[in-house]
Amino acid sequence: MKSSKIRVLVVDDSAIVRKILTESLSAEPDLEVVGTAPDPYVARDKILSLKPDVVTLDIEMPRMDGLTFLKKLMRFHPLPVIVISSLGQASCRMAIEAMRLGAVEVLAKPAGPYSVGELRLVLANKIRAAAAARVRPREAPEAEEKPAEPVAAPSPAGPFNSALVVAIGASTGGTEAIQRILLEMPEDSPPIVIVQHIPAGFSRAFADRLNSICRVRVKEAADGDQVEPGLALVAPGDFHMLVRRSGNSSRITVREGPRVHYQRPSVDVLFASVAEAYKQEAIGVLLTGMGSDGAEGLLKMKNTGAYTVCQDEATSVVFGMPREAIRLGAAQKILPIDQIGRDIYLEAARRRAQLVQS
Repeated sequence: MKSSKIRVLVVDDSAIVRKILTESLSAEPDLEVVGTAPDPYVARDKILSLKPDVVTLDIEMPRMDGLTFLKKLMRFHPLPVIVISSLGQASCRMAIEAMRLGAVEVLAKPAGPYSVGELRLVLANKIRAAAAARVRPREAPEAEEKPAEPVAAPSPAGPFNSALVVAIGASTGGTEAIQRILLEMPEDSPPIVIVQHIPAGFSRAFADRLNSICRVRVKEAADGDQVEPGLALVAPGDFHMLVRRSGNSSRITVREGPRVHYQRPSVDVLFASVAEAYKQEAIGVLLTGMGSDGAEGLLKMKNTGAYTVCQDEATSVVFGMPREAIRLGAAQKILPIDQIGRDIYLEAARRRAQLVQS
């Protein structure tokens, strides 16, 4: 009889890291490390023989680097992959590239007792999320994304200002979903604030990559940043992000604090702050991800008059967060990812026109 445990293959050239990951996962009753591999060639053979449900993958390895292996894996034998990478600038960029190529999660490689402890808190949940992910074959490595044709505002209401904000939350599979939305935004988009569940160190690489391919400016948020049209602010990993409003201007608050739904940054924390600060002058978007973070916050936004959208099941890598929001009645619309960017921009323009007329 097939085991009900989630079967994991650990791929890393460091024997120490393989041992740490194996010991961390073996302590979980629903997880089983079925094998380890020091490089992609050994990993290829073990994937075929052991049939793991999830693979953890290092980026920098001998004989074949992790990105090359990932491209081959996604084309010929797609599996949920969690990239476990060091925090060097180049490694962070490669980890974000790995997510573009099909990896569903990214984690920082343990580098000391503190980081090992942190890893044990999140690794098991990342494995569970990855096991639930819908992974699609990639026939060939995708070319670098380019901005889509921007949607045009349907009214002569004038440019956006800080009187309206778009708040986006996502987890597993969210980096690509967020990219799809931002690529449709024109330079004069409404202000955008984003929480993507991502570890410290990787959030800046994620924001920098988006900034290099999108018309809107994208940056990792810092405490005190002003919320502005044409700017998307990404919550820094391991910090909560809130929006505070004073008169006609709004600024970002970045702070520590307890995890919410096991997450920091938390979508619920962001959405609750937007509901309080903006009420009906806001749009909330909850995208792919495991768990329930963001569902209650999206309901708060809806109850204060905001427009709320959830990604549909068919295009979600993991439908957990949107499903929970829909169950609570928090979503006014449920849309595939390729329709969300246009929908929220047109709704923002409509609300902008109403604000001007009033």
